[in-house]
Amino acid sequence: MLDTVYRDLKSGYVPRWHADIIDLDGAYLRPERRTLLVVEDAAGEIVATGAVRDQGPAAPPNPEWVAARFPSGTTAQLCRIYVRPEHRRHGLARAIVSELCDFVSKVGGYETAYLHTDPVVPGAEPFWRSLAVEVCDERKLPGGGQGIVHFELPVATVK
Repeated sequence: MLDTVYRDLKSGYVPRWHADIIDLDGAYLRPERRTLLVVEDAAGEIVATGAVRDQGPAAPPNPEWVAARFPSGTTAQLCRIYVRPEHRRHGLARAIVSELCDFVSKVGGYETAYLHTDPVVPGAEPFWRSLAVEVCDERKLPGGGQGIVHFELPVATVK
């Protein structure tokens, strides 16, 4: 995950955005309605990750109406879905999303699934457009917002 924030997002580690990456246990493994998936290759190297958390997007930095549409508690936020470049386009991300949706369905209490992506990550935007429905492309907002794209997964995907 840290490789992605440095290599693909080029932001580096920013505590207010990435604190969960440092505290995986507290962020994803202990809370009952959250989870973290990790994919290893045959040599034991981590090649992909994906997580669910029970919180919607915050405003700011996200648009107020996006945050209102996806309230914490009833929104399953898919996040940290990263695949190392050399392992992309082999179905790993799609398999992770499927497993995460199964988790969301089994744990219950979620009404919708939300995610956002940064279009600078190679392949991320077309991947999500193949699975989810665009809610807001911040690049089209006055000033460009954060430049990210917000998506909702169809409810049938998470039930």
